Amino acid sequence: MSGAATIPTGTDKALKYYPAEDVAQPKIARKTQRPTKYRQSLQPGRVLILLSGRFRGKRVILLKQLEQGVLLVTGPFKLNGVPLRRVNSRYVIATSTSVPIEGLDESTIKKASETSYFARDNKKDKKGSEEAFFKQTEGAKPEKKEISKDRAEDQKKIDKPLLASIKKEAFLGSYLSSSFSLRKGDRPHEMVF
Repeated sequence: MSGAATIPTGTDKALKYYPAEDVAQPKIARKTQRPTKYRQSLQPGRVLILLSGRFRGKRVILLKQLEQGVLLVTGPFKLNGVPLRRVNSRYVIATSTSVPIEGLDESTIKKASETSYFARDNKKDKKGSEEAFFKQTEGAKPEKKEISKDRAEDQKKIDKPLLASIKKEAFLGSYLSSSFSLRKGDRPHEMVF
C-alpha cells in the first residue's frame, strides 16, 4: 500500500536528549588522488600549441610528461622565446607534427622534471619589495629579474640537439617561430592540427 503510514523503528526515532553544544562532524572525503591520465596525442617530441599563459599562441615541443599532471616543454628559446617550462596539459592542442628528440641530455631533463627546479625564490625581503614599489611609483624603473646561469646552460643543452633536428626539416623552424591565432570566420572545431 502506498498510503500506509510507516512506524519508525528504534534506530530511526528522534533522540530524547540533544547535546548542549553542537559537535562538528568531520566531512567524509570520498575523493582519492589518481595518477594523471594524459591524452594519447601528448607524446614526447610532439609540437603543441599553448592556449593560455604568457606564451599563448606559441608552438612548443613536448619533452616529457611529468607526474604532477603537467608537461615539460621548450620553444626552443632561440626560435620563439619560450624557455624550459611546465604547462598544464589541459591548455594545449597537440598537432600532428613531431620533432625527433633523440640525443637530448637526459640528466638535464631529469633535473628540470623536479618540482624544486621551478620553485620560486622566497628569500626576497618584504620590506625590500615595498621600497621597490614606492621607487617604481616615483618613476624609477623596476629591477629586471635575472636568470640564473644554471638555467641558461640547461636551456642551451636541451636546445642544441633540438635545433639540429629542426634544421633538417624544411620550414619547421619558421613553423615553430610563428604563432597560432584565430581570425574572424575561423572554425576551430573543424580544424585539423
